[in-house]
Amino acid sequence: MPRRDRDLTRAYSRAQFASKLRRLADAVESGGAFTIQVAGERLRIPADATFNVEHERSGADEELEFQVIWTRE
Repeated sequence: MPRRDRDLTRAYSRAQFASKLRRLADAVESGGAFTIQVAGERLRIPADATFNVEHERSGADEELEFQVIWTRE
């Protein structure tokens, strides 16, 4: 079954966010794939994903995004 498009933001506690970042960093460092569940959907990020950091500024607001981009198999 094809997956529907979606665009969402999920808030996490500091501890949850740190844990997810730590697991991602370990997978990136070891060259392995990474699995994460976001809003009830389990995602598998392959080892060859692209990683980038995005910074946005609008007036007094600032935003920093750590992005992981890949093509579904």
